[in-house]
Amino acid sequence: MYADQETIRRILTATGDTWAVVGLSDNSARAAYGVARVLQRYGKRIVPVHPKAETVHGEQGYASLADIPFPVDVVDVFVNSDLAGGVADEAVANGAKAVWFQLDVIDEDAYERVRAAGLDMVMNRCPAIEIPLLDD
Repeated sequence: MYADQETIRRILTATGDTWAVVGLSDNSARAAYGVARVLQRYGKRIVPVHPKAETVHGEQGYASLADIPFPVDVVDVFVNSDLAGGVADEAVANGAKAVWFQLDVIDEDAYERVRAAGLDMVMNRCPAIEIPLLDD
């Protein structure tokens, strides 16, 4: 229900190529680091969002979504489920077109709010797993 193939395909192919990756730091041991690299390999511009505002994979980081001075198409969320709803609300407020909650990031109320605001949303999936499957 929270990750139908049509929505996954639309977000990955038609929604836009600028992805804010919330929780992305320069820690190469974290999942966000590897996922961001995969997104770049598939032509996405990643925008690191982390309180440290570190540069990651050659892209300048920002402390929050509100600090990003240009439009973002998709907000990819790597924070704990208890914080994810607030990030989803920020994504809507900042004009994102879609929200993607990573594996094990689940907030059904946030999903309903994002969908009610007219945005596409995927929850409990990973774009680095899904994007190579588009060619199948």
